[in-house]
Amino acid sequence: MNHSRRRVAVTGLGLVTPLGCGIEANWGKLVAGRSGVGPITRFNASGLPARVAGEVRDFEPERYIERKDLKKMDIFIQYALAAAQMAVDDAGLPAPVPAPERTGVIVGVGMGGIASLEDAYLLFAAGNLRRVSPFFIPKLIPNMASGQIALRIDARGPNYATTSACASVATASSSRRGRASSSSRSSSTRGDAVRASTRRSSATAPTATRTT
Repeated sequence: MNHSRRRVAVTGLGLVTPLGCGIEANWGKLVAGRSGVGPITRFNASGLPARVAGEVRDFEPERYIERKDLKKMDIFIQYALAAAQMAVDDAGLPAPVPAPERTGVIVGVGMGGIASLEDAYLLFAAGNLRRVSPFFIPKLIPNMASGQIALRIDARGPNYATTSACASVATASSSRRGRASSSSRSSSTRGDAVRASTRRSSATAPTATRTT
């Protein structure tokens, strides 16, 4: 065993998943053996051989994001930001953070704003180019999840997203770049889980947020 590795303390949790939003909702259903998988409701799946998925239900973005800002964010960004806010609150971290330059954000994202990409494609295909949102690119790119979280808590340290399919969160969690960072995982079908953690010494998810 390598005893030279720095230890990390998980100080806060935030969850946006198909089981629900928040620690209590998720834990209660987990111990009860409940599943978050159910019939697909976001589009007509009648022509597909598989018509079930782990959708995030009962999500109220207005609880975490101002209504005027929702149009600037794809749903995956909203999930990530909500989960990160829960983690920060659970950890009792002030916002803005007291050491901005030593606080970073790393987010593991499987794909990015696929819903926004589909909407823009349909508008392009129909020739309605002027109806494409000016926020199309900021809603699409994966690192805008970490960017929005950083803006929320005023984190000015390392900020980036890892994208490696289902391993995105593991990649983000194992990142060692920077002295302190945070990361969160966001997925439109599997939901989000964010952990806020603090290193004892200078040091980074999730699905995790790591801050000093």
